[in-house]
Amino acid sequence: MRAAHSQTWMLAAIVALGAAPLLRTGAVQAASHPHSDPKEEFRTSDRCQACHNGLKARNGEDISIGFQWRASVMANAGRDPYWQGSVRRETIDHPESSEEIQNDCSTCHMPMQHLADRDVGQKTSVLSRLPFAAEHDRFAAYKDGVSCSVCHQVEAKGLGTPDTFNGNVAVAASANKKERPEYGPFAVDSGHQRVMQSSTKGFVPTEAAHIRDAGLCGSCHTLYTTARGPGGKELGRLPEQMPFLEWQHSDYNDRESCQSCHMPEVTEPTRITSVFGPERTGMHRHVFVGGNILLPQVLNEHRDELDTQALPEELKDAVGRTTEFLKTRSARVNIQIVQQSSRGLEFAVRVENLTGHKLPTAYPSRRAWLHVRVRDAADGVVFESGALRLDGSIMGNDNDADPKQFEPHYTEITKPDEVQIFEPILKDMDGNVTTGLIAAVGYLKDNRILPAGFDKKTAVADVSVKGRAEDDPNFTGGSSVTRYVVPAGNAPLHIEAELWYQPVGFRWAHNLEPYKAAEPQRWVKYYNENAAQNAVMLARAEVMQPKITAHVKIAPGTQASF
Repeated sequence: MRAAHSQTWMLAAIVALGAAPLLRTGAVQAASHPHSDPKEEFRTSDRCQACHNGLKARNGEDISIGFQWRASVMANAGRDPYWQGSVRRETIDHPESSEEIQNDCSTCHMPMQHLADRDVGQKTSVLSRLPFAAEHDRFAAYKDGVSCSVCHQVEAKGLGTPDTFNGNVAVAASANKKERPEYGPFAVDSGHQRVMQSSTKGFVPTEAAHIRDAGLCGSCHTLYTTARGPGGKELGRLPEQMPFLEWQHSDYNDRESCQSCHMPEVTEPTRITSVFGPERTGMHRHVFVGGNILLPQVLNEHRDELDTQALPEELKDAVGRTTEFLKTRSARVNIQIVQQSSRGLEFAVRVENLTGHKLPTAYPSRRAWLHVRVRDAADGVVFESGALRLDGSIMGNDNDADPKQFEPHYTEITKPDEVQIFEPILKDMDGNVTTGLIAAVGYLKDNRILPAGFDKKTAVADVSVKGRAEDDPNFTGGSSVTRYVVPAGNAPLHIEAELWYQPVGFRWAHNLEPYKAAEPQRWVKYYNENAAQNAVMLARAEVMQPKITAHVKIAPGTQASF
């Protein structure tokens, strides 16, 4: 008992001494409102990183919680220059609603400040705090993104229900301002509890199963946007980002949580704290790997302008992790029913969604598309659809060429300027194509590939299929099949099919160009610099002519069996 007691006090002394600078710099600065002080509810991530770094797996892999989180999109939600540019654009389009728009947009991108403001009945201003670089250590709550003490303080109440959507979560209450629960998946002994309470100035680690509940993620990843017309009139609400509801309507609801994919488990006992931490089974990496390969690149290239805190190698690792995740965990492509007919060479391309939500999902700037090419015996291109240009646009895509148009969903493609693009297309109150979220009242098209088990006939309106894909019998839960009919060419023929993906489509980036404010113009510059790196091939398949069956016709409109 004496040895254990002595070790506890030694631990407390080590942490207290090591964390002394953090006790001064880690406290969140108060906002301009005198009663809106996030210090009362949250701590910035530097308070947590002191103990939750320096962690390695047995094979030498660095699994430090703080370092991996620091390079994630979660950590950099407030620094995201595309988000900042989009917020500015929306306030220019809807000046009478600027205060409401900024407050709504801060909910999930600047949650510490937003929740603190919310709890005292105030709105959060985003644009008045920009640019971050000029503020240095001021307004830390705005810059720290989705920080440790946000997710780990969310209460279980209402998770997974509409009550907590749009980030409307309950935050752990403090009984005496000296003991505030900080929820985690493991039981923590009293010694470590006292150390953490001392080093963080009030947080007590508390075991809670809901930290691994998908509903925790669903609180921010179920996002409705208020649509507004002239004079700020509310026109309804747009189901802007629905990955949680898509997951609920899929087979993944019963077999995998959000955390199991996006926070991969360490498959061996390991410490979760570098200071006398016991080994735990079931620790999850805090990489929050997803679909944004562009943001880490931009953060690395413009470190000073964006006040980037993650180290260059950490951000490079994040890009590599995300790219590998997309290439191995998102989709499969197959070329099937290859045959000659009186119409030419006919074949079908099947894309299978391996994720637990639509592919792509979340923010509607994301798109995936088929690049299909047929070459003849001399390696000449007989047919090509969906080639990517260096500026990030897709050849043949009507929307990239003209912001008023869009490419429909195809059941059959016969011409090079027809491209199968899996994407959402927003509409405004007049039925016109828009990328303005506040102007959007619904969707003209949503043919993002459905997850396995997703029944489009029984899906609620907020996650339903829109456009021609709704009636396509080959667009079903788990996959989409597109038929191609192309000129035959000289045998042998080589068919290649690739599925490509962009986190920010060409039109979504360039629709910010007319806005002459600093944030939209900065983003367009960043996008143009990185357009060639803003895409990744998710899956690929190829077939040579020996597998072609002659003179069999695929009847248009019939369902193929695979």
